[in-house]
Amino acid sequence: MDKRTDQLHIYFLPMMAPGHMIPLVDMARQFARRGVKATLVTTPLNAPKFSKTIQRDRELGSDISIRTTEFPCKEAGLPDGCENLASTTSTEMTLKFIKALYLFQQPVEQFLEEDHPDCLIAGTLFPWTVDVAAKLGIPRLVFSGTGFLPLCAYHSLMEHKPHLTVESDTEEFIIPGLPHTIKMSRQQLSDHIKDETENPMTEIIKDVMIAEMTSYGAIVNSFYELEPNYVKHYREGVGRKAWHIGPVSLCNKDNEDKAQRGQEICFSEHQCLDWLNSKKPKSVIYICFGSMSIFSSAQLLEIAMALEASDQQFIWVVKQNTTNEEQNEWMPEGFEEKLKGRGLIIKGWAPQVLILDHEAIGGFVTHCGWNSSLEGVTAGVPMVTWPLSAEQFFNEKLLVEILKIGVPVGAQAWSQRTDSRVPINRENIQRAVTKLMVGPEAEDMRSRAAALGKLAKMAVEKGGSSDNSLVSLLEELRKKQSNSN
Repeated sequence: MDKRTDQLHIYFLPMMAPGHMIPLVDMARQFARRGVKATLVTTPLNAPKFSKTIQRDRELGSDISIRTTEFPCKEAGLPDGCENLASTTSTEMTLKFIKALYLFQQPVEQFLEEDHPDCLIAGTLFPWTVDVAAKLGIPRLVFSGTGFLPLCAYHSLMEHKPHLTVESDTEEFIIPGLPHTIKMSRQQLSDHIKDETENPMTEIIKDVMIAEMTSYGAIVNSFYELEPNYVKHYREGVGRKAWHIGPVSLCNKDNEDKAQRGQEICFSEHQCLDWLNSKKPKSVIYICFGSMSIFSSAQLLEIAMALEASDQQFIWVVKQNTTNEEQNEWMPEGFEEKLKGRGLIIKGWAPQVLILDHEAIGGFVTHCGWNSSLEGVTAGVPMVTWPLSAEQFFNEKLLVEILKIGVPVGAQAWSQRTDSRVPINRENIQRAVTKLMVGPEAEDMRSRAAALGKLAKMAVEKGGSSDNSLVSLLEELRKKQSNSN
């Protein structure tokens, strides 16, 4: 692509965690396909997770590149090589990681001063980017990695503090001022919201909220038809500029793109597709809890027994983690052998979008991370909801109560990546899986999910709601660029 002097140049700074990097890389690729010069900033160990995809886009004519700088592991007290939130194993490490994100300011600022781009799109945990962008006189857009409903819910909780009016962690309260009646309990909220006084995250979240309110606006991986009331509420009620340009996963058109999205998969995608190709449409349930979840051996055993008893065909992604050193200690003897043909177990990273898009998939057991929820919606697949932490309990409300495409497994308590949570028993898991796949409401849920999947695809097509939103953002940024020249 020829270098043009009027070409918009946008910097993308994704927070180093799979759930943030994957959509922001997709977003940068989307912008580059519209003639924008896109520069992704990351660290040496994170760059290889998406460098092949970027190289392929460059060969197809996109002006997109990666700039890397060392991550301040040592200065933050982290072990060498801990450059991704997924590498942290304790709350203490997570806090050190966030400290490192603050220390990342100096090298990023240097890059920005050298290149002087027209706009900076940064992850939510880089609140200092507001000041850096202001110094350079360019707009900073925030990317939080969630949808509009959780953004609106957070604002209401921070402003009205309804969770402080209840007497116990299990008593429900209504989140005020939202378009729907959303009831939560204190045990479903993150620790820093639940107890502001005792939590080291509280100050960081205050920084993040101030940065969001002083940012030029927000860019959101969602589409209007999915949560129209919350798009309006965020813009009019919360009073923030926002552009919805999702689902960004749809920029991955072919199987190679879908297979390489995120990081190296641990087995051949052909093996997975061959297995799915041998199954009837809508007959397989896919189970995956994202990149950050760690389950106890007791919980893994309950899932295994539920799947065996359910009689459903399944693909189950089991993350290898540090809590069960003996990799298969939880697995019932002969489990894989007994269920050969009926179940496929993937240990490690799986090509989720590739799997969900296959016609054999009829349901998805998910931790309700925003990317997974949106990828399930985009594939037109109903879900068993099993929220764990972050904003996942809000996402469950959207899937189950508002969109009516989810069956809750019964998770009640927020818990950050520990195996201390009380296991969900096999009976509850089996009941939810059966209800989703073959219960009397399964067909209705499936047709609602399929209709949403069609709307998701239409949103990113020419003239669709997300396409129009992206076009209007680029027009606004070009206007700002020409005014400053």
